[in-house]
Amino acid sequence: MNDIERCISLFENKAPLVALLAPSFPICYSYPLIVARLKKLGFKAVIEVSAGAVKTNEQVVALLKKNPTARYISSPCAGFVRMVRKSFPALVPFLAFAADSPMIATARMAKEQYPDCQPVFIGPCFAKKLEASEDYPDLNILVLTYRELDAVFAHFTVGEDIDASGAAFDIAAAATRIYPMDGGLTVTSGLKDVLKEEEIRIISGYKQIPAVLEEFQRNPKIRFVDVLFCEGGCINGPGIISTLSPDERKKRIADYRQSMDAAHL
Repeated sequence: MNDIERCISLFENKAPLVALLAPSFPICYSYPLIVARLKKLGFKAVIEVSAGAVKTNEQVVALLKKNPTARYISSPCAGFVRMVRKSFPALVPFLAFAADSPMIATARMAKEQYPDCQPVFIGPCFAKKLEASEDYPDLNILVLTYRELDAVFAHFTVGEDIDASGAAFDIAAAATRIYPMDGGLTVTSGLKDVLKEEEIRIISGYKQIPAVLEEFQRNPKIRFVDVLFCEGGCINGPGIISTLSPDERKKRIADYRQSMDAAHL
C-alpha cells in the first residue's frame, strides 16, 4: 500500500488526522481555500509548519549561544543528512540533530495539541518520508507530497469549488513563512545578530554542497552552514507540480507572507 492509498484508507475508516502544511504550499495552493479543502477531506485540524520552524530556530540559536565555539551544519532535508552520512561521515558530529526539523517540531506540537490524531505532513519533498519512517518512527507521521495530496483530493472529489469563508489555520506562525527559500532559517532566526557574516554559509542545490562542506572542514572560522538540498530551496522540491519559474515561486511565498502580515494572521 502506497502513501496515497494509506491516506485514503485512513479517511475511509474515519481515523482522526491532523494536517501539517509545509510553508512552500502557496506555490501550489491558495489560502484559505487549501485549509477549507483539507477540512473537507476530514482533517480535524490544519497546522502551518511555519509554526514548527519557529521552534527549530529557537533550538538552533540556543545551541550556538550555549557554546560560543560550537560549529553546526543544519538542514531540514533528510536527503542531505543521508548524503553527509554516506559521503562526508567525518562531518556527522556537526549535524545539528539537537534541533528538530520544522516537520518534526510541528509533529510534536500536533501530538501535544491533538494527542488522538495522527499527523500527516504535506509538502514538496519525497525525502521527508525517510525522515518520518527511519528517523522518527515513534511520531507515526504519514508524509504526502503535494502531488500525492492532489490524488487524494481527486479520489474524494474535493475540488476548489467550495466555500472557504471562515477557514484558517488552527496553529499558524508569521515570521518563518519564507523558510522554504534558501537562507530561510538564517534570515528568520536572527542568526546574523548572533554570528558574524563570515561565520555563516548559506547554500542550496546538491551540486554546490560538496564544495561548501569541504570549505567547512578547512576553515574552522565557519560556525554555521544553512543547507537546503534543492536548488533555490524547498520551492523547487520534486513533489511540486508547477510551471512557475523559481523567481515566480519565490514571489508566491513572499506575496502570501505579505498578505497574511497585512491581515495580522
